[in-house]
Amino acid sequence: MASKQQSPDRRIAIVTGANRGIGFEICRQLGRRGGIRVFLTARDEAKGSAAAKKLRGEGLDVEFHPLDVASERSVKTFAGWLEATGKRCDILVNNAGVMLDPRGSRVLDSEAGTWRQTLETNLLGPLRLIQALVPLMKRNGYGRIVNVSSGQGQLSDMGVGTPAYRASKTALNALTCTLAAELQGGGILVNSMCPGWVRTDMGGSSAPRTVEQGADTAVWLATLSDGGPSGGFFRDRKPIAW
Repeated sequence: MASKQQSPDRRIAIVTGANRGIGFEICRQLGRRGGIRVFLTARDEAKGSAAAKKLRGEGLDVEFHPLDVASERSVKTFAGWLEATGKRCDILVNNAGVMLDPRGSRVLDSEAGTWRQTLETNLLGPLRLIQALVPLMKRNGYGRIVNVSSGQGQLSDMGVGTPAYRASKTALNALTCTLAAELQGGGILVNSMCPGWVRTDMGGSSAPRTVEQGADTAVWLATLSDGGPSGGFFRDRKPIAW
């Protein structure tokens, strides 16, 4: 009997930075929907492998593959592996992100190095994956790209604190809009989402939202029907201001 994992009808979803937190929960929720094979990616091979193993123990079709979004070589290696093994990319969730601003950081006392490292992961990481994997989506005329952003990147509600992180998420939103316009009408939908303040290592234990709540909108956007929104910014499945 053929394995479900080998069915050509199964969508392939790639989730970055997924060994824990929101990314891990996105993998779980995508896997539970059925008809989707999930590639859980992370920089740390031991943690990534353990995370994928845990989800497989829940009966989900999840496989780990190492990926450092801040490394051009790592992204090219990953894309080359997909190509060489004849795999598609139907869904890309750019979840990997860092918040490197020191506690209480302000623009005037921030360091350029913090900005560079933050943008390397939070903006250039998604850009690298998009450039490497959109060609695979175009082959099948289908794709869903979800950029995990933040309300801290909203120009409409910009405030003080974590300036490098805020700027990186604002830039990620700009990338979302620009890419969505470029890909309009080609079957590939591109959106940003804000998970809200979630109880994760980054969000802290006092955050009001669960990882299940934080992951829900990303999974919804990753599985939109044809004709769904593109170029939008969402929280709790509803559009929010840029």
